[in-house]
Amino acid sequence: MKKNNMKYIITLVALVVLTSCGDSKKETKATTPIPKKEIKKTPLEASVARGREIYRENCVTCHMTSGKGVPGAFPPLNPSNWLTEKRTESIHAVKYGLKGPIEVNGQSYDNIMLSLGLENDEVVDVMNYTIQTWNSGDIVTLEEVEAVEK
Repeated sequence: MKKNNMKYIITLVALVVLTSCGDSKKETKATTPIPKKEIKKTPLEASVARGREIYRENCVTCHMTSGKGVPGAFPPLNPSNWLTEKRTESIHAVKYGLKGPIEVNGQSYDNIMLSLGLENDEVVDVMNYTIQTWNSGDIVTLEEVEAVEK
């Protein structure tokens, strides 16, 4: 009788093992990813995005991440009446640097801003970033920047 029970148990165990070792390939539904809406930026939005990176790489040391500058040393860009009221001079300063006194938001600054060696399109982008992010004004164009000479 013990032999029959043992055969019965072995057969039962083997049956359980075999049925649980079925095909390891599970049927999965093929899913088609839902395409994300492609958000297209306007030319101005693209320029501002590029300008943000240029600002972070070249301007943040003096004008700070916030654009508030350092009182008495480096003028603020956030906000800055000089950027909006002296647009050509601002473009010139970004393009070629600046030496000599200026007045920004009623405070005098007399420091040196070295030329950053930016290309004209980079000047466009960083100007658009500072104007559109912290001030208000028209879009700066490549033609406008190219027209500013040393």
